[in-house]
Amino acid sequence: MSVSAIPIWIVVLIKSAVVLGVVITTFAYSMLAERKVMGWMQLRPGPNRVGPWGLLQPAADAVKMIFKEDLTPDTADPLIYRLAPFISLICAMGVFAIIPFSASADGTLWSVGNVNAGILFIFAIGSIGVYGISLAGWASGSKFPLLGSVRSTAQMISYELSMTMSVIGVLILTGSTALGDIVNAQLRLWFVIPQIIGFLIYVITAVAETNRAPFDLVEAETELVGGFHTEYSGLRFGLFFIAEYLNMITVSCLATLLFLGGWNSPIPGLPSGGFVGLGWFILKAAAFLFFYIWLRSTLPRFRYDRLMDFGWKVLLPVATLNLILTAVAVAVWPTHA
Repeated sequence: MSVSAIPIWIVVLIKSAVVLGVVITTFAYSMLAERKVMGWMQLRPGPNRVGPWGLLQPAADAVKMIFKEDLTPDTADPLIYRLAPFISLICAMGVFAIIPFSASADGTLWSVGNVNAGILFIFAIGSIGVYGISLAGWASGSKFPLLGSVRSTAQMISYELSMTMSVIGVLILTGSTALGDIVNAQLRLWFVIPQIIGFLIYVITAVAETNRAPFDLVEAETELVGGFHTEYSGLRFGLFFIAEYLNMITVSCLATLLFLGGWNSPIPGLPSGGFVGLGWFILKAAAFLFFYIWLRSTLPRFRYDRLMDFGWKVLLPVATLNLILTAVAVAVWPTHA
């Protein structure tokens, strides 16, 4: 049987299995890398007991989570309490269906699926993920998780506006919402240069959207015990952290696609696309992930009122101004935008 004779659903299934396997492995070792890098930055050893150089620590953590006792509070809503972690995880995994990691010489994207409105699909799926956190806090039947879920709803909705506005400038310059078109439009010039303000806003809002330090007010242990997941244990507790790290990988991939040229080489004339392009893509996304870790190791947590003030009074006006200036520039100099 030739490759062209294989049913399309089998091809999609194989692609999905490969992408999910790679993504889950990336999650496991990005978590290990974070602990190693933070240990190095804070002058302490990271994980180094399980396997050579601690490389089997992710497997040990997985075994520990699976065999930990899974408790459900008497005050919890049993159905929603059990469903919430899977909502977060499914939304975090779903976006990888259309993220292209490279392209063949004929322009075929290396992705499970290709959607014309790819960036809109990712934002739509990502915005649903807040329901997992919100429902987890509400369904736990405890005041600290409830406060964490309320914080999550306010924080993620607030910073989602600025994130969306920061990306629209890229869409105006490209004239398309397809991720492949956005990368191809950066063959000569990465959008991080003409859209440096949009990129900085995207970086800040990406940290807030993924509830990472210094914007991790949703799970602030000094104020809310553990935040929205206080009452969770065992594997369900682990699912929330898988979703968090997958969201980190997602925003890193999006930053690479939207602002850093995707799989295009940073040096003109060097090969792009194929496995070489995949290597460039991985390096850029890994650099963005390293920045996440650097922030966590460096900055203290924001106060919640200052977090909200910064989002509404600083980021949103600046993102709106950047959008207006980009639109004016494209209208006045369409051939040079």
